[in-house]
Amino acid sequence: MNVDFKKGKGLIPAVIQEYGSDKILMLGFMNEEAFKKTKETGFVHFYSRTRKKLWKKGEESGNTLEVEEMYADCDNDSILIKAVLHGDACCHTGEKSCFFTKMYDQKLS
Repeated sequence: MNVDFKKGKGLIPAVIQEYGSDKILMLGFMNEEAFKKTKETGFVHFYSRTRKKLWKKGEESGNTLEVEEMYADCDNDSILIKAVLHGDACCHTGEKSCFFTKMYDQKLS
């Protein structure tokens, strides 16, 4: 798989989906090093845009993400990773998913 890091100025968005349930857990960014490290180790690594460094998801919390499958989008400039969450929470807030704040509900409009 050839991923195009040039379009995003060296970074690509990586959507993390829970393997089996298909629940979206989080969105992170990868540079080439994080992408390679993820493929080499089988655990999700990201590039922190604020800390300007590579990090393994769960290195502090213990809530790691083990890769089962990876997909590139049609333009090869973003990826979807289906992963097993080892731990209770993917989000730093303690929630399983980072997407827990509802912004719109058609039924309530």
